[in-house]
Amino acid sequence: MPTPFDVLAEPTRRRILDLLLERPRPVAELTEALGLTQPGTSKHLRVLREAGLVRVRAEAQRRWYELRPEPLAEIDAWLRPYRRLWERSLDALERHLDAMPDDEPGGASAQTGDDS
Repeated sequence: MPTPFDVLAEPTRRRILDLLLERPRPVAELTEALGLTQPGTSKHLRVLREAGLVRVRAEAQRRWYELRPEPLAEIDAWLRPYRRLWERSLDALERHLDAMPDDEPGGASAQTGDDS
């Protein structure tokens, strides 16, 4: 069975998750939004379902897909230490930029055109 990381490596599957983040959708609507054939969309949805990232419910003749938040929460928990790493780097960059004099080339006044 593919891991969520394997599944999310595919851009079309990430796009499907983006669409499902807004609301549950039927296959036909996903197919139209993605510009794929119905079999192509169904193939991606099957992979997402097998990875546990989406669930499907039948309603009359339609099959509605929706996100399952639990696997996404697991991915978020795994990323947490890495997020702290890049947040520290961004905080250091912000401190550096804040410490730059405004009158240097590339400083705040040069970027905004403010000569005050």
